[in-house]
Amino acid sequence: MADKKPPKIKGDKPKADSEDRFPNPRSWMLWALGIFMVAMLFQVGKTAKSGVVNKVDYDTLESWINNDKEVIDGFIEYPPPNASVMWTITGFITENGKKMPFKFEDKLDEAQEKFLKDAGFQSRDKNTLLMGFLVNLLPILLIFLLIWFVLIRQIRSAGRGAMNFGKSKARMLNKEKNKITFKDVAGVDEACEEVSELVEFLKDPKKFQKLGGRIPKGVLMVGAPGTGKTLLAKAIAGEAEAAFFSISGSDFVEMFVGVGASRVRDMFEQARKSTPCLVFIDEIDAVGRSRGHGLGGGNDEREQTLNALLVEMDGFDTQDGIIIIAATNRPDVLDPALLRPGRFDRQLTVNLPDVRGREDILKVHAKKVKLAKAVDLSIIARGTPGFSGAELANLLNEAALLAARTDKKAINMTELEEARDKVRWGRERRSMAMTDEDKKITAWHEAGHALVNVLLDKCHPLHKVTIIPRGQALGATMSLPKDDVLNRQSKEMRETIAMTMAGRIAEEIVTGDVSTGAASDIQQATNTARAMVTQWGMSDKLGMVLYGDTDDYVFLGKEISQNKTYSEQTAQQIDTEVRRLIDEGYKLAKSLIGENRDKLDLIANALLEYETLDGKQVEDIVRTGKFIPTERPPDIDPPSGADATTPTPGTPKSDKPKLDDGLGDPAPATA
Repeated sequence: MADKKPPKIKGDKPKADSEDRFPNPRSWMLWALGIFMVAMLFQVGKTAKSGVVNKVDYDTLESWINNDKEVIDGFIEYPPPNASVMWTITGFITENGKKMPFKFEDKLDEAQEKFLKDAGFQSRDKNTLLMGFLVNLLPILLIFLLIWFVLIRQIRSAGRGAMNFGKSKARMLNKEKNKITFKDVAGVDEACEEVSELVEFLKDPKKFQKLGGRIPKGVLMVGAPGTGKTLLAKAIAGEAEAAFFSISGSDFVEMFVGVGASRVRDMFEQARKSTPCLVFIDEIDAVGRSRGHGLGGGNDEREQTLNALLVEMDGFDTQDGIIIIAATNRPDVLDPALLRPGRFDRQLTVNLPDVRGREDILKVHAKKVKLAKAVDLSIIARGTPGFSGAELANLLNEAALLAARTDKKAINMTELEEARDKVRWGRERRSMAMTDEDKKITAWHEAGHALVNVLLDKCHPLHKVTIIPRGQALGATMSLPKDDVLNRQSKEMRETIAMTMAGRIAEEIVTGDVSTGAASDIQQATNTARAMVTQWGMSDKLGMVLYGDTDDYVFLGKEISQNKTYSEQTAQQIDTEVRRLIDEGYKLAKSLIGENRDKLDLIANALLEYETLDGKQVEDIVRTGKFIPTERPPDIDPPSGADATTPTPGTPKSDKPKLDDGLGDPAPATA
């Protein structure tokens, strides 16, 4: 009795998957009937289109051929073997310039058959009714299959996906897929220490809770693009043994109303099921921009998404165990409610790496490429101030490509030097056609920049000057700072303006005319002078006052037309002060060039002959008044303008390789 099965209830039988996937037999019959009707209509239309066919006999056809009437597309259709069907002779005859079809059925003898074949008639098997039907049905069948696999499947998938619009697109990472740890992150030691507390809390929460401490609910990582914010988040995922959800701010944005808020709620619902866990939101400025600055009111889709995010992070329904990590390079546009404690308790600034950090980053990325023994990464680190981690990785990649292009077995300092210049200033365009006049103007222009750069004390040391087109410029004067630039003094900026105007002055002195080549120089000098007056209080006449609004809203709506915070009289004074600073720099550069005209000509002539001079060669010209070309070792190319004069405390000295030909460490460029 135990094996007795319960009675089946009518209508309680579950549906098989095939029943939901395919139509029932009745639907198949309707589809087949429809296809058959379409095929018949196609056949009828084809027959009607062919027009009226003349029925003739063999004698008439023979007379046409004998009378030299043109018969084209003639066919003799043979019936299947052992069939009682007559032969079919078809074709077209031309009368009065028109093609008239003809047709007759008969059984020809050998002589008649030979006569027609000699006249150009071709032989073919006669199509049966089934064969004709299949031939006409085949295109219709192909169209039906195309509609079935393309349109119907897309409609069904859209129907299934319509219920998933509100589902979160957060991806859960595990250690099998993510191999990045804190060992792969360099140059941001302080940031690593901050986020490592999160990992320790997830592993041992009692360590922090026994003293009454509370782990931050959210950490906002702020920094310039390429500084390693996303990489740091991946390292957290690789170190933490807890669940890690990753999503981009743009994944919340959708064209349908309410989808973004629904995805936020679903993401946190998934996170609550996996507590303790980490949720990483990359580029949070896409969804967290300040509210109330858009046109048409503030109840738009983006603000609904932001409101849902605010409630989930610190609302009535919050639970412990969910830590939010967000990354952005635009913290100025984020909503203040998003930045308060309780939502993002910490703002972690990921700055550009210093000289020690750049060296560590280069060492991390150098593991993936093959470097020569003579390569010293500390020299490259000192010569790349202001580079982000992404730019340093790109530098090594470009150097590897350059070495591979020249069939070298390893990357030398030459490739690293060229890769650095390419990343910072653009690639050389040696194939660009330049006239002799353009070369002369460019040579004296760049010679003016280089001369004044070396003569002034506060300018960054000269690295290289070239008349080879690079990037968008016909020539370039490259300077590199001795140390990482943390502050800029007024005297330094005034001398920089003078150096910027020196190219235009050199053109004017030598040629007696000016060109458009100084457009970027004028723009740079104007921007620097205006910032000195309006932002940095470096004008005695206007004083230490901020003129203008520093809030930079990149989206429409804060204020359609911003009002000036100063009067028209003050604006006129600002313009006057900007003009004065530029004129002073112009006079300073003009006097220096006039006093050293012979050295200017010497630098320009050397550029016309050798196209490129390094900073040390220009310094020798200014100091001695003579130009002595020097040969560089093929695999050693130390930068001339980059030297760390301020030692970093606690930094161990690296064992530098012995350089050939008596070359030591690169000497800093001096005035």
